[in-house]
This record gives sequence, C-alpha cells and structure tokens, in this order.
Amino acid sequence: MMGWYGGGMTGFAWMGMGLFWLVLIGLIVWLVLRLLPGKGQAAPSAPMSAPAASGVHPALAILDHRLAAGEVDLEDYRTIRATILEARGATI
Repeated sequence: MMGWYGGGMTGFAWMGMGLFWLVLIGLIVWLVLRLLPGKGQAAPSAPMSAPAASGVHPALAILDHRLAAGEVDLEDYRTIRATILEARGATI
C-alpha cells in the first residue's frame, strides 16, 4: 500500500505543511485588510461639539490650521473666528 496516508509523510512534514498554509492564509488576510480602507486605522476623533482636551474648540483649531495652510486670509480668519466665538457666547 505504497502512497496510503500521505505517501509516507512523517508527522513533522504534516505539521510543516499545515504551518505553511496557516502562514499563507494569514498573509493573504493581512494584505487584504492592509490594502482596503478600513475603519480601524484612524483614531476616533472627538465630537465636534465638545471642546478638545487642550480647551480649544475644534472649529477654532480647524480655522487655525486653515490659516496656517494659507487657505484663508487674515481678514476672513478674523471674521470667521468672531462668528464662531459669538455663536458660542464667548469673547476673545
């Protein structure tokens, strides 16, 4: 009965083959998860209505970032900042 039960493969050969397939399937799953845009990759952001941990309102932080990036000029920055602070009931 030559070739019966795996062609004479030893226990180590079976374990090696099983390990190979586990690694191959794990690699495929990892690649799929890595290449697809997922929800778990980005850290959850704080709600926009709550102040940030530093005490700065998120809308003001975004506005500051836009000014630094050159997306708004100083006049627009001051107008928008005043509007945000007025809506919050705060003063500069």
